[in-house]
Amino acid sequence: MTSSDLARRIKAVSTLRGEFVLRSGRTAHEYFDKYQFEADPALLDEVAGRMAALVPPGTQVLAGLELGGIAIVTALGRHTGLPCAFVRKEAKAYGTARLAEGAAIAGRRVLIVEDVVTTGGTILMASKHLRVLGAQIDHAVCVIDRLEGGGKALAAQGITIHSLLTRADLDGA
Repeated sequence: MTSSDLARRIKAVSTLRGEFVLRSGRTAHEYFDKYQFEADPALLDEVAGRMAALVPPGTQVLAGLELGGIAIVTALGRHTGLPCAFVRKEAKAYGTARLAEGAAIAGRRVLIVEDVVTTGGTILMASKHLRVLGAQIDHAVCVIDRLEGGGKALAAQGITIHSLLTRADLDGA
């Protein structure tokens, strides 16, 4: 399957038509539901297999961000053999009370894994907290970069983003 084929498959399964209220409050008649490609086991496996080539050398732990990055990090871990950490938006107040569950991150080179990057805000917030916990973070990987400033915002904080596809790839599909 080519990158164009993959973009077409993701677009086909994730584009929903109807009436949707967006975060901004406005209404749209078309919606990109990223969870649709994450919920398709064969498509998710194809995505993760291709993303494995984007993992920088020296990466010790893959850290998936809640919620969309969790399915992707698990599939990517299968393809790379690297241990995974599952990163919450905030530490839970019970049990282990951890922000990151799974693999230890302190003192290790951690790659943040996300599904879609728009402004980079979720990765920036998570990397700030993970760095406080001792993680070394220089890179992040995503399935789709919407090309709306996320790469620049991440670069300003010393993080290089590697994307499998961009919004331009989906628009061209």
